[in-house]
Amino acid sequence: MISAGDFRKGTTFEMDGGVWSIVDFQHVKPGKGAAFVRTKIKNVITGGTVEKTFNPTDKYPKAQIEQKDMQYLYNDGELYYFMDNETYEQLPLDHGKVEDALPYIKENMNVSIKFFKGEAFSVAPPNFVEMVVTETDPGFKGDTATGGTKPAVIETGAKINVPLFVEEGQTIRIDTRTGEYMERI
Repeated sequence: MISAGDFRKGTTFEMDGGVWSIVDFQHVKPGKGAAFVRTKIKNVITGGTVEKTFNPTDKYPKAQIEQKDMQYLYNDGELYYFMDNETYEQLPLDHGKVEDALPYIKENMNVSIKFFKGEAFSVAPPNFVEMVVTETDPGFKGDTATGGTKPAVIETGAKINVPLFVEEGQTIRIDTRTGEYMERI
């Protein structure tokens, strides 16, 4: 059991017959009255999000989530196929379960897939990925004094901000948890 006062981002728990994951939370202690926990929770099976307020002493059963490393193979237009690295079985997943990871995964990349009672519900890329910049404006000499950034498109089609000195064709490292540029490789 987990109490609402112990909620953190990523915590999964069972409530009202569904499995929920904490997307965002805030512990609130008003000047008058009892403290409460304001949350934004996501149903891990359906993908729907809800904002809900909890009493910090409310207790919920912790959901048993399995995590497995799998390799992203390809997309056939409707489904995304992943291969179990141990059994070589393929797992097709629809866009809704993969969309959060899509900006940071490419074919043959290992990802982490979470399961609840044998059903996959979420795909997470590695924390850091290396991608090639396919499109960006050129930087100009002298532009770096303020440490500014410019938009760039990486090989998966995702848009991120990069420092002015990064050019097309260069490989960069990205933190997938924040979507931020880390370094040039």
